[in-house]
Amino acid sequence: MARGKHEKRNEVNVKKLLLVVFILILIVSLAISIYYIYNKYKNKKDNEELKEIINNTTVDEENNINERIEKVKELQKENPDIIGWLEIENSDISYPVLQGKDNDYYMTHNYKKEYSKDGSLFLDKDYDWNIPSTNLLIYGHNNMSSDEMFSGLMEYKKEEYYKTHKTIRFTTDKEDAQYEILGVFLSRVYYKSETNVFRYYYFINAETEQEFNEYVENSKKASLYETGVTAKYGDQLLTLSTCSYHTTDGRLAVVAKKIK
Repeated sequence: MARGKHEKRNEVNVKKLLLVVFILILIVSLAISIYYIYNKYKNKKDNEELKEIINNTTVDEENNINERIEKVKELQKENPDIIGWLEIENSDISYPVLQGKDNDYYMTHNYKKEYSKDGSLFLDKDYDWNIPSTNLLIYGHNNMSSDEMFSGLMEYKKEEYYKTHKTIRFTTDKEDAQYEILGVFLSRVYYKSETNVFRYYYFINAETEQEFNEYVENSKKASLYETGVTAKYGDQLLTLSTCSYHTTDGRLAVVAKKIK
């Protein structure tokens, strides 16, 4: 009889312990969810405020005054890693672009260096501004649950969208430039063992004219549609890259050349 009471008591204690553990898990899960929701709201609010700042700028060509360039310089005082501002007119894509010491940090941090699930738009770490390098390779997340960062690039799978969004604006502390799109294509991250594949994500600087021409030709060949635009050796290129879910480790790339 005593043993039975003892076993019952132990059973009750185990149930109480399990209930406490369940409640703790619930509290932690709720706290994490609230944190992510708040973080997403805060980052979206910050991005919207930034867009208002950069969009409310003017260009006075007569007096050689470009407020957009000056705004980029102001942002650089807050974070020197900010190297410019990228915008596709009449789209949700309008963000500062950063360049870190690696290609990992700004995948999970905003321009204020705060944690952000959406991360930032960032230029490949190997781009050398002293040369400058041939191709501005800029990455950004494509979060299916969000319209932030490069999610909007998915629209370029449709030729009709391209026809009304043919140019990309990229402003640095030195210039306010336009780039015209020459190709849009789907790709993926290839295995090291795969040969004769187009690893566009390795192209930063062309050592030779042949290397440049191959990149442009491959971009045109892989493009989902013909744009009628090409580039020649010496042109500055810009490539936007984001994840695509058409296949495992899929990617979508938009390649453009600077308009002189």
